[in-house]
Amino acid sequence: MISVLILTKNEEEEIRGCLNSVAWSDDVHVLDSYSSDLTVEIAKANGANVVQREFDNWSAHQNWALSKIPFRNDWVFYLDADERVTPALATNIRKAISDADDKVAFRIRRRDFWGERWLKHVQASSYYLRLFRPQKMRYERLVNPVSVPLGPVGDVKGFIDHYPFSKGVAHWLSRHNSYSSLEAQQIIRNRQAKSDFSLSRALFGTDRNERRFHQKELFYRIPARPLFKFALLYLGKRGFLDGAAGFRYAALQSFYEYMIVLKTKELIESASATAESNRDGAIPTATLKEDYANSRTRD
Repeated sequence: MISVLILTKNEEEEIRGCLNSVAWSDDVHVLDSYSSDLTVEIAKANGANVVQREFDNWSAHQNWALSKIPFRNDWVFYLDADERVTPALATNIRKAISDADDKVAFRIRRRDFWGERWLKHVQASSYYLRLFRPQKMRYERLVNPVSVPLGPVGDVKGFIDHYPFSKGVAHWLSRHNSYSSLEAQQIIRNRQAKSDFSLSRALFGTDRNERRFHQKELFYRIPARPLFKFALLYLGKRGFLDGAAGFRYAALQSFYEYMIVLKTKELIESASATAESNRDGAIPTATLKEDYANSRTRD
């Protein structure tokens, strides 16, 4: 009835728990980015179909999966290896597709944990399009991709439980160092393409995914963005109610934003220097490259 798609790279510590939480599916697929640990062996031993592809960027990777993997069922549920499907959610998603009518996708809430502590307040975003008809879904952006459903969407009650710090803070920082490179490149791409931005759609758009896109563009224009993000998460969203974990999470997200700011500035300065060199008649020795090497799956 429902196929499952899981993206992995070196997830031997997480994949078994993830697969156990979707054992109700008769068609589980793991898209692996050539893991060097035991991820593939564990996935196969637990009954998953494994296909491997070199990771290039988020939207390209996910779009490839939806077009190339032979899903057995009409609906696909997507999650990451550090996420778990609660029993209540599993029941609700089966009910959702039985009453889908003309809907092509469903939004599902996600709750992040620091250890056993639910980051109930500080979490930046909680709804994601994770249940969909694969032929009616596509993704955009290099990182933190925007889900673009080709039809009406609905909501499913329940939670995906997410454990982003299960491998420790060092791993989170390493992953977000890669993410920040992709975010900086995405910002440059948007500016070069002169992407259309609408303040009204950022604030009042009725479609959540469209509103998210324009909110990101608005956010990129805010002065002192890292400090603003900390204030938004810790004070605006009342992250202080999550205790010490809420403060740590807000601080890390602020630092992540600062990395994006610095890398964006670096790309702009590099492009400016190249342009100046061209005007002087010199042959440039390097071009901007998209650094995907250390990237892996979301959040």
